[in-house]
Amino acid sequence: MSHLRDILARVEELAGEAENPDAVRLAAWYHDSVYDGLPDDEERSAVRAEQDLSGLAVAPELVREVGRLVRLTLTHDPAPGDRNGEVLSDADLSPLALPRERYRDNTAAIMAEYGHVPVEVFEPAAPEFWSRCWTVGVFRTERGRMRETPARENLRAELADLRGRHAD
Repeated sequence: MSHLRDILARVEELAGEAENPDAVRLAAWYHDSVYDGLPDDEERSAVRAEQDLSGLAVAPELVREVGRLVRLTLTHDPAPGDRNGEVLSDADLSPLALPRERYRDNTAAIMAEYGHVPVEVFEPAAPEFWSRCWTVGVFRTERGRMRETPARENLRAELADLRGRHAD
């Protein structure tokens, strides 16, 4: 619930940069609705959003956009100019820019939630994500980029911690 509260707050901060803030808000609500630590969590969350919203007679184009945005949270790699995707991605990645102690606590809580999932499930996507963070940056919106430095510092520290654990 705290992640949902935080991402919704970040979406509100960034809403002026979205093409359709309501689609982004709905996608934020649904993006982790399936949270089992499995590779298809985002797809199942998107399907849930599409089914729920269709059942509520939401306009089909809005349903499609919400589903697309939820699926985008798998990679956090919106196309240039995808303003809705940029806002959702930046909001979802905003914990990367938390103050260092809060970042560590948040990371530990996530790892505890995923304790049932083998580390190998996380590792295949990690190199691509890290590489994109260093080359393109973590955040895509103008306001999000203001948090780039603390996010990079947290990621550098986490990478150093990971390398230290692997060296042991």
